[in-house]
Order: sequence, then C-alpha cells, then structure tokens
Amino acid sequence: METIHFIDSKFLSLTTIKEIILEDKKIKLADETITKIEKCRHYLDAKMTKSEKPIYGINTGFGSLCNVKISHDNLQQLQENLVKSHACGTGDSVPNEIVKLMLLLKIQSLSYGHSGVQLETVNRLIDFYNNDIYPLIFTQGSLGASGDLSPLAHLALPLIGEGKVWYENEIISAKALLKKMHWQKIELKSKEGLGLLNGTQFMSAYGVFNLLKAHKLSYFADVIGAISLDAFDGRISPFNELIHLVRPHNGQLKTAKRMRNLLEGSELIKREKEHVQDPYSFRCIPQVHGATKDTINFVTKTIETEINSVTDNPNIFVDEDIIISGGNFHGQPLALALDYLAIALAELGSISERRTYQLVSGLRGLPDFLVANPGLNSGFMIPQYTAASIVSQNKQLATPSSVDSIVSSNGQEDHVSMGANSATKCKRVVDNLERILAIELFNASQALSFRKDKTSDFLDSFVTLFRNDVPLVDKDRVLHDDIMNAILFLDTMIVED
Repeated sequence: METIHFIDSKFLSLTTIKEIILEDKKIKLADETITKIEKCRHYLDAKMTKSEKPIYGINTGFGSLCNVKISHDNLQQLQENLVKSHACGTGDSVPNEIVKLMLLLKIQSLSYGHSGVQLETVNRLIDFYNNDIYPLIFTQGSLGASGDLSPLAHLALPLIGEGKVWYENEIISAKALLKKMHWQKIELKSKEGLGLLNGTQFMSAYGVFNLLKAHKLSYFADVIGAISLDAFDGRISPFNELIHLVRPHNGQLKTAKRMRNLLEGSELIKREKEHVQDPYSFRCIPQVHGATKDTINFVTKTIETEINSVTDNPNIFVDEDIIISGGNFHGQPLALALDYLAIALAELGSISERRTYQLVSGLRGLPDFLVANPGLNSGFMIPQYTAASIVSQNKQLATPSSVDSIVSSNGQEDHVSMGANSATKCKRVVDNLERILAIELFNASQALSFRKDKTSDFLDSFVTLFRNDVPLVDKDRVLHDDIMNAILFLDTMIVED
C-alpha cells in the first residue's frame, strides 16, 4: 500500500524526512495548504489589477535592474525569461537523491502561502517528486545569497518545457517529458519565476543529505572505535562516567556511555593491562567524537529551522495586506553551519586514521601491518596510506567557504554567503569520512583476529556480519576490492542513532 506524507503546517524534522525516504512515501498537499496557496495567489492577482506601483520582482526587473518597470502585458514573459536566463549551472550533475530532496524542500517552502505561486505549479513539482522525475541540475553556479538562483532555475526549467530531466533511468528533454506524460507547460504568472528561483533549497537539500549521513557515520565511528580499542588491547578507564560528569558536554557523555555499552562483556577490555595509558586517538574518543556529535546537533537545529521557513523574496502577507522585499534567501546560516559540519566530520576522519596507524605499527603483540609473514606480505601497510591521503584532502576541504564573498549584479548583491560551495564541499567530506571509517573497520577487524580473548557479543556480531562481505587477509591480495566492499557495507546498513 502506498504511504502518503501530507505537506502541512506541522514541523518537518530530519527524522520525518528520513522516514519519507526510507518508506518511499509519496507527497500530497493537505487541504489547509491548498487554501493558503490559493489565497495568496488570488490576493496577488487582485493586487496587480489595482496597483501600478512597482513591486520588486513582480512588475520590475531583477537584481540591479530592480528599478526597471515592466508592463502588465509582459509579466508572464518576465518570469519565463528569469528562469531561462538564470539556468547557468555547470560542473557535475547533482545526484538524483539530492534533487529529490530539493523538490521536497521547495514544495515545503512554497506551501506556507507567502510566495504567490499557482497551485498548479506546486502540484507539478509534486508530480515530479512522486514520479521520480529529476530535473538535471549542476553543482556549480550558486553564490548562496539571492537563494540558489542557478540550481533552482534548472529545477524550474522543466515546468515551462525547457531543460532536461532524469526519468526512467535516462536523460530526456523536458519537451519529451511533457509529451510522454500528456502535460502542458506551466504558464508562469507574476512573481512565480522569482518564487521558484529565490530560496535555499539547493544548500538545504545538501544539508539534509549530509546530516542524515553524518548522524549515521557518527554512530559507526563509535562502533568502529570500540573495535579498534579492543583490538589494540586498550583500557576502559577513560570511559568511566565520573570523569565525564565533571566535564559534562552532551556529546562527550553520550559517547562515553555508548563506548561502555559497546564493550560490555568483552574479555579483552577486562584483562590486566601492561600499559598505563592509551594514545589520544583511543583515550580521547569521548572528547573528540563527542564534540562532533554536539556540532551535528547544532547543524541539525539550523537546517531544520531553514527547511521550515519561507526563503524566497519578496514575501507576501495577505492578512496584513503587504508585500515585503527582504533577504530571507541569504544563505549565511547554512554556510556557517555546513562549514562547521565539514570541520567536525573531518576531525572524525582524522582521529580514525590515527587509530588505523596505531593498529598497523606492530605494537601490543599485533604483527607488523596485521599480516602473517610481514616482509613477504605488505599486508595492511598501504590502506593506512590511503586513509592518510583522504584525511589530508579533508583538511583542505574543511577550509571555510563562508568567509568568502564576491560582489555580483553590479554591486546590488554585494555580500554573498557562498553557502552552496559549503554544501557541496561538505558532501565530499562526508563521503571521504565513510571511506576512512571503512578502512579503520577493515584494519580493526583484522587486528581483532589476532586476539585469543573475545570482544563483546555486540561487537563480535558486528564483525561477523562484516566478514560476510570482507574476509580476513591471510596473504597479500588486491585490497581495493576489500576497501570498496567495506565502504558498501557501511553505506547500506540502516542504523538508529
């Protein structure tokens, strides 16, 4: 049976979006939402018949052309011209799963009844979403300030029969799509092009995607870190609740508790240790992983606020009988948050690679490079190189985009957020982190096999599951395949954090 998510006034959370994706729900406008959209459109139509006063983006040009008045007869052409002229994206195409999020978030933002779009326009976007029709959008082109103008122009092009879409596993022209679906192009009315193009849905969609994966990888960092700790014959004392209660950061407390739970029942963690301390990459897991958790929670709050907001311009307030041109499209909150997220996730990768390094170093009774006959076999020497290379790249990617700004539109748009670059760059960090953690898991599970005592039941079952995809290494083989299978193992697992 098809499950439906209704677009209404209820708070759209990250958890709800995750459910929509996992359950492959269709979306539909609630009755109250339809009323809001129609009420706003009717108000704007009436306003345009009564008033000759210039209203930005409705009967004027755009950007630095805001003082150019457009005649009533040309208002539809104005909106179509806007969509066409702003479709200047380049670079890689945006992944379809992120385009689908863009559609959902654009529909959500338009649903509040402050944008003046036609009901027909919103319903066509819903048709795209429900039929897995993904406009072809490109990663480069947004300054993240007048909203994501270029990416959202590509999102809107197929509404007017322009551009291209992914449909049924191929790229086809929007004209061919309209013919195939027996649809007519949308005749954009006043304000509609601007309502579609202004907004932060490119940044927000990347933000949602990055966060969903970040929550998952934060959990895996703890699980894999616990396997590494046991394999390295580490100590449990740094996870004692008492030391975390006297420095009670939420993420730190949560991480320490999780590590204790993950290692409960382990014979390895209980046995007498010859060493007094572990290296920081083991001992400071609560402090480092915990700080990243706190960052993820902050960014989640920021993104959830954004996706429940109206981010186009101007905004229409029907009950107050006023149309206000402001700056809700400016992506500064997202730019800062996504830069912060990238830095926090890069640190998870950095500490993970250090644990991998310790495991292959021939310490604490483990063989050099975790393989029999080291010398004849190089074993796990080079996976650590790979992890180190990716960590180094993440350090470069963690340089903030939000501190940059370039003047555009003849000085009218003189401060921009560069949040789109923050968003796409953050995704690269997220994907890199998954690879680094997969390499640590590959190493840690191998190191664990050299221990006679058992780890905890949970960690043992996790490693056993991993072994179905990635067997132990007894002699040199092409490890690329194992690393790719380890990445796939993490990518396809569903976890509840």
